[in-house]
Amino acid sequence: MMRTKKLAAAPLAGILLLTACSGAEPETAAQAKGTVNIDIHAWAGYEAQAAVMAHLLERELGYKVNKRPVKEDQSWKDFESGKVDVIVESWGHNDLKKTYIEQKKVALSAGLTGNKGVIGWYIPEWMAKRYPGITDYRNLNKYSSLFRTEKTGTAGQVLDGDPTFVTNDEAIIKNLGLNYKVVYSGSEAALIKAAQEATKNRTPLLMYFYEPQWLFTKIRLVKVSLPPYAVGCDDTAAKVACDYPPYLLDKIVSRRFAETGGKAYEFVRNFNWTNDDQNAVASDMINEKMSAEEAAERWVDENKIVWKDWIPR
Repeated sequence: MMRTKKLAAAPLAGILLLTACSGAEPETAAQAKGTVNIDIHAWAGYEAQAAVMAHLLERELGYKVNKRPVKEDQSWKDFESGKVDVIVESWGHNDLKKTYIEQKKVALSAGLTGNKGVIGWYIPEWMAKRYPGITDYRNLNKYSSLFRTEKTGTAGQVLDGDPTFVTNDEAIIKNLGLNYKVVYSGSEAALIKAAQEATKNRTPLLMYFYEPQWLFTKIRLVKVSLPPYAVGCDDTAAKVACDYPPYLLDKIVSRRFAETGGKAYEFVRNFNWTNDDQNAVASDMINEKMSAEEAAERWVDENKIVWKDWIPR
């Protein structure tokens, strides 16, 4: 399911030219500071993490941070053009890593975020209690009529989010012979609303969803058991017939940023927190109606023991 940083080239070039003429040692990117461009992808956890990074880069390290809302796939393409420095949370994307890290060599991983990612199919808890065996994929066809909608006809609906989120759902349905059809809601917000309404009104819902996600602190959802993931079972997208792998989420940066980003790059590389940390910030954004910046500031003020070691000396 499913969301960078850049130093300004012209000022840096000017610094190098002046210092070359004067015979002085050129300033590093860290000493000169600069601008860091962070792309924002379309889920609250990502935005929460980006907000905390931006807050600390600005307050503790003196950088300017630009944030650009953009689709995931566009961010990867823009590593090549230099428009993006950091993707703060990447969910696998082995195909994109192969293209932009291994082949084009314009990006690289800056280490794990500390978050443990889970993607799968979920139903409201009340359905798991009412319908025996419904959380076993082998019984889903028995219950497909519960999930029919105007968009799916005689098939059941699997509600997905943004089409650009990591998803194998269409292939899973086809290869497991399930009488279901994927419908894209278009966003994380739409998925959350559907889950809340299905829980409150006791209406059937089978949905693509993921953790870390603040919603799990508010309502109970139960994961459907798909065929267990095994290494290689998702290598060919059209043939996937297994559950999603466990994700150790990582940060992706442009190679240029890694080479010239100085303390800003060191900070991104050092960043490491937990699902609970991310959910706390995201929950404040959604449930306390805080801006991302306000929620980040609250978390930073309350968790110095967590982030102090991220700051380069």
